[in-house]
Amino acid sequence: MKRIKTDVLVIGAGSGGLSVAAGASQMGADVVLLEGHEMGGDCLNFGCVPSKALIATGKAAYGQKNSEQFGVSNAAGVTDYAAAKDHVADVVATIAPMDSQERFEGFGITVIREYGSFISATEVQAGDTIIQARRIVISTGSSPLVPPIPGLENVPYETNETLFELREAPEHLLVIGGGPIGMEMAQAHIRMGCKVTVIEGAKALGKDDPELAEVVLTSLKDEGVEIAEDALAAEIRGQAGAIEVETKDGRIFKGSHLLMAVGRRANVDKLNLEAAGIEPTRTGIKVDDGLRTTNKRVYAIGDVAGGLQFTHVAGYHAGVIIRSMLFGLPSKAKTAHIPWATYTDPELSQVGLTEAQAKEEHGDAVEVVRFHFNHNDRAIAERKTKGFIKVMVVKGRPVGVSIVGYQAGELINLWALALANKMKMSQIAAMVAPYPTIGEINKRAAGAYFSPRLFESDMVKRVVGFVQRFIP
Repeated sequence: MKRIKTDVLVIGAGSGGLSVAAGASQMGADVVLLEGHEMGGDCLNFGCVPSKALIATGKAAYGQKNSEQFGVSNAAGVTDYAAAKDHVADVVATIAPMDSQERFEGFGITVIREYGSFISATEVQAGDTIIQARRIVISTGSSPLVPPIPGLENVPYETNETLFELREAPEHLLVIGGGPIGMEMAQAHIRMGCKVTVIEGAKALGKDDPELAEVVLTSLKDEGVEIAEDALAAEIRGQAGAIEVETKDGRIFKGSHLLMAVGRRANVDKLNLEAAGIEPTRTGIKVDDGLRTTNKRVYAIGDVAGGLQFTHVAGYHAGVIIRSMLFGLPSKAKTAHIPWATYTDPELSQVGLTEAQAKEEHGDAVEVVRFHFNHNDRAIAERKTKGFIKVMVVKGRPVGVSIVGYQAGELINLWALALANKMKMSQIAAMVAPYPTIGEINKRAAGAYFSPRLFESDMVKRVVGFVQRFIP
């Protein structure tokens, strides 16, 4: 058995782990990085990157079928499913070198391609190597949650870890789960010519503002996606090419392929947390505000920390713990400024409090301002007028923003900046946006906050009247 000592041991080479390893190494720490599966983790290989690449294929097909509105004859938009998967693989391969073992070894990091398991509070075994570390970071991410639905064990199904390897287009894709992953893949496949049924046990896109979610769901239904809500799967039966899902209320849905998209579970099974005195939770690993576990030498970041499950959160967590781990400075993880987006068409994005949350927390102090995409000149030119923005404002500061519409995932960036830095609506209004851009929507939303104060105020009108009459 080989033994090595290091300053920092990182378990998991996904977004968060790679950020910690690179940052710590380049600032002078001795770093060992463990990865038993794919460098780059779920995001690069099975999640964010391949899903967005497949969504791009769906958009291209949809654009061909709906080009007449721009004066271009509609085309068939026929998708070669295998070629689409080649496109996905090429996108992943193009990005992969940034997350590669060779690149991180170039930083001076020792990379060991084995899973890690704790054998003490300061030691982890990986294959035939035992690593003793002053600080340890768990960034093992999450995997698809596959619930124990009767019959599922006898029926072939896909998850996000297998879907992108599928080479033949599903004739009729059944999707169990109406969250972001399920809805994104449903729309991508309907646009590529498949039939699609989404089966959701509660409400589709149920974690988002229902008013905005309805805009997305209506769009998907208009494109042909069947969405069954309050449809809790009770039994699954059949075989490849002929699968049935029966729900608790007796409804039966038939399709050729099944995608399980009901959520994620933290990857903690291989870690032997008990040996290190680390307390698990139902959703991952127990951490304090600084992302330390119950073993103060060990941090947990990203999905495994049991909070928001987004790649950018793992990257943010990496920055939080580097400050503490390398410099001994106080550093806490916050969530109020963390944005997220669902990449359907139209897109759906959120940062801070929803309208319901803001009213619950701040009561009558909340003002909700809106601006609709159909009043934005660029959106009109692009035929992308579906959607709107809602900004929840308390005493002149935004506390939450919800956007549904074209490029909502891009538009939310400005509001994430505003919430992170406690900016005022006046600062957003002072921004000059180039015309015509979709980004003007943000400025116009700020304008909608000030308009009644300027144009409906008797005091303002009296002041203007006084200036016009008495000041030369």
